[in-house]
Amino acid sequence: MSIAKITTDHDEIRKWTEARGGKPATVKSTKGANDPGLLRINFPGYRGEQTLVEISWDEFFKKFESKNLAFLYQDTTSDGKESRFFKLINRSGRIVEKSKKEKELAGV
Repeated sequence: MSIAKITTDHDEIRKWTEARGGKPATVKSTKGANDPGLLRINFPGYRGEQTLVEISWDEFFKKFESKNLAFLYQDTTSDGKESRFFKLINRSGRIVEKSKKEKELAGV
């Protein structure tokens, strides 16, 4: 059984991401001059790569903190393989910054 965890620890988020080859990123179309836009993790070679732009960890965590976010993630899948599942949620537990596909599936 795979268990989801929640953290706000920057080092834990960075280690989990980098262990999977990920980099902090933002959605290109939402990036402004002084705002990184919608935060994401880019796992090269996976879907969405063309819509993301890499940002620094400092930019990522500045926005992460200003939006009062937490990182919901999974270490392994139900069959024991390494997982890349994560969601950014607000610290009260509500999922935020849903992807376009997630919004379409939810009818939003």
